[in-house]
Amino acid sequence: MAWTPVQKYIAEFLGTFGLLFSVTGAVVFTSTATLAGTEPLVRITLISLSIGFGLTAMIYAFGDVSGAHFNPAVTIGVLLAGRMKTRDVIPYIVAQIFGAIVAVGAVAGIAYGSSPVWNGVTSSPFGLGAQGYSGTGSPYTFSIPSVFLLEVVITFLLVLTILYATRSEGFAKNLAPLGIGLVLLMINLVAIPVDGASANPARSFAPALLGVGFNGQSWALQQNWIFWVAPIIGAIVAGMVERYLRPGVAPHPSE
Repeated sequence: MAWTPVQKYIAEFLGTFGLLFSVTGAVVFTSTATLAGTEPLVRITLISLSIGFGLTAMIYAFGDVSGAHFNPAVTIGVLLAGRMKTRDVIPYIVAQIFGAIVAVGAVAGIAYGSSPVWNGVTSSPFGLGAQGYSGTGSPYTFSIPSVFLLEVVITFLLVLTILYATRSEGFAKNLAPLGIGLVLLMINLVAIPVDGASANPARSFAPALLGVGFNGQSWALQQNWIFWVAPIIGAIVAGMVERYLRPGVAPHPSE
């Protein structure tokens, strides 16, 4: 079945909407949880499960339509792996960004109906799940180099998993959504305490942008560059590695 370009772009919008709604919703709606000393660990686990399951569901829903990127870094990695047309890259990324913005806006609209939750959105430095480095932007004040390296590594792992799990000759390609969802779950378990876990420029840009309007804090938008540059570098490396490790590309040991 052949899908039109517009159908693909709409699928990217909807899939990114679902992904961002799952993670931002989990972040915002658990913000008032009071689970004593275990609360931070429980909350990190809930958020990680939500985004992992959310991505898995969105891939099963839209994978056949657009390839289910839902992430500008993934789109760039897929392009470098030679598995999409160059003309689709910008429309994919635009659709992803708009999907993310609408999802975060929807979460904010829901949060407005609860005074305790809305107060958290407007007063907390992490508001709608904003991410950053050092002082305000990192829960445990990790430095710029630490956050940069983390984002490169986790995006590399995510994109490489996607590229290999979705190969047409892969033995478990029907289970690819599950594997991709699990690696995203792992990434969030590891990275949330460091910088809130991104590996996705759209995931970071939307709350940073809307946070300026909802709580007047611009620090996340000012620090947002790192969540574009580092994930894109990780995606580029993943795309290059996938190309090199294809059968028949690497030199034979005897050569």
